[in-house]
Amino acid sequence: MISYKPSIKISTNSMLNNNKWNNELELIASILNKAPLEKTFKWQADVYTYNGKNVVCYGGFKNHFAIWFNNGVFLSDKYNVLVSANDKTKSLRQWRFTSITEIDERKILEYVMEAIEIEKQGLKITPDKFQAVPLPELLNIALEADLEFKAAFNKLTPGRQKEYVLYINEAKQEATKVGRLEKIKPLILSGVGINDKYKKSVS
Repeated sequence: MISYKPSIKISTNSMLNNNKWNNELELIASILNKAPLEKTFKWQADVYTYNGKNVVCYGGFKNHFAIWFNNGVFLSDKYNVLVSANDKTKSLRQWRFTSITEIDERKILEYVMEAIEIEKQGLKITPDKFQAVPLPELLNIALEADLEFKAAFNKLTPGRQKEYVLYINEAKQEATKVGRLEKIKPLILSGVGINDKYKKSVS
C-alpha cells in the first residue's frame, strides 16, 4: 500500500473561479496537500509536481470544478470517473465535480498516489510516427525533369512534402492536378509550405 504524508498548507488565491467554487476548491487543496508533491504556480493555477514533472492540478470552471492528471491516460481509473478534456488531449485526464458532496478524499488520494507511481515509472505516450506518402506520378515526373525543382522539394521538411503531395492527390481531375502543380511550384522553389502564410495563393 502506498503511503502519503502531509506537507505545508497551500493558499487558494491562485485558484480559478474562486468566488463560485471557493469552499470546494479549498477542500480539494487540503486533500492534494496531503500527497508528497511539490506545489508550483503555472498557467494561473497551482500545479503539483514530482521530481519536476507535472502530476496534478485543479481549478473551477463555469459548470464544474475539476482535478486533472497530466499523465492520466495511464491511470487504472478504478472508479470510472476520468474524462478526456478534449479530442486533442492524449495524456491528460480530468475528474470533474459539480458538488462538494462528490469529493471523496480517499479515492482522490488513491488516484494521486497512482499518478506519482506512473511518473516514477516514466510512462509516456509515444508520439505518432510520421508516415510518408508516395509521390503522385505527375509530381515525380516534374521533379525528375527539373533538377532545381527537385532539389528545392528535397530540402522541404517531410511534413511540408506530405502537404504538397496530399494537395495534388486531393484533386480528382487530371487537369486540376496539373493546375495545382503549377501553383505550388513557385512555393516549393521558395522553400515554403502550402500551409504557411502563402496558403491563400494556392487556394
